[in-house]
Amino acid sequence: MLLIKGAKIYPVIGSILDPGMILINDLGKIEAIGSTIDAPNAEIVDYTGKVILPGLIDAHSHIGIWGDGEGKAGYDGNEIPEPIVGKVNALDSVNPFQRSFAGAREGGITTVQILPGSGNPIGGLGFSCKTAGIIIDDMVIKNPTGLKGALGENPKRLHGKEFKHSPSTRMGTAALIRDYFQNAREYMIKKDEAKTRGEYFEIDLNLEPAYLVLKGEIPFRVHAHRHDDIVTAIRLCEEFGINYSIEHCTDGHLIAEFLGNKGAVAHVGPGLSSRGKVETANFTDRNPAILAKHGVKVCLMTDHPFLNCRHFLAYGAVAYKHGLSFDDTLKAMTINPAESLGIADRVGSLEPTKDADFIVLNGEPFTYTSVIEKTFIEGKLVWKRPVF
Repeated sequence: MLLIKGAKIYPVIGSILDPGMILINDLGKIEAIGSTIDAPNAEIVDYTGKVILPGLIDAHSHIGIWGDGEGKAGYDGNEIPEPIVGKVNALDSVNPFQRSFAGAREGGITTVQILPGSGNPIGGLGFSCKTAGIIIDDMVIKNPTGLKGALGENPKRLHGKEFKHSPSTRMGTAALIRDYFQNAREYMIKKDEAKTRGEYFEIDLNLEPAYLVLKGEIPFRVHAHRHDDIVTAIRLCEEFGINYSIEHCTDGHLIAEFLGNKGAVAHVGPGLSSRGKVETANFTDRNPAILAKHGVKVCLMTDHPFLNCRHFLAYGAVAYKHGLSFDDTLKAMTINPAESLGIADRVGSLEPTKDADFIVLNGEPFTYTSVIEKTFIEGKLVWKRPVF
């Protein structure tokens, strides 16, 4: 048993504890949390004067699959030139020894959703994992956590311009996605009928992910920056009655009331970035605050390497500075993504029975003077700020 005491603790779910205590069992789970805990036989670590947050959750990342420090030889995020590749899974690309995992731990990120890139209208499956480990299979929390799709400039450029095949327009991209889910709906009917009759059914690996989406087991995670692409994403998802999240949602602030009425989930980011494409011309740091004000569930994300995961907490500080409340900022980096990824039973807040994933800061979060001093995953120290 390990007893953490003395720190100001933000559990996210529940009241702030100042000071508070966390009791961690030998399995790396939170045994108890509160103002006082009686644990006479526990090892005690005193963090008086420090601040503790739950481990941060990056809702959308490409760590381990995007050649961080490796160049193009490590670019394993987009399976091309086919535009529809539901059968691939980001899990099969991840290199857990890549330096990006160490960067994530330095940034206080203990859990990530790793997704394929946005080059394909249907890009494959994503999954969630911890950011410490050697064997990626042992790091997985949930696989899969969603099917990646993409609208807008990326599929048009990659397929229409570079490979000279469909899609070359926004309507072509939407048509391919619609066709994919229509085929999957017919596939689902046949598969379910065969299962009911106890008959053999030939599995189509490219349609199986869509089957999971149509059954409501995983959401469709749609890359969409521009406001019209966001609306198209929702139109497509409503046609097929599927759950979804809008990935990036850069123009969300322009249609925030619409998104709030839809009950949308938005994985917003990367922040601290330039307007590098036509479809990001309306980028504003106020986007998370405006979306949250209109009832959108906001989850911040790095899209690493496009925002280096080492600076995730700084992105939260910028969102807070530009109008997102303190509580909503903290939730957007912890419990909201945990709920969106379907892993809130294990991570996202500091509560009994959950994983003991937390970070130790030398001051209040979202201030320029505060730094992460230590990162813990399942009760084990996985990163410590070097002393120079």
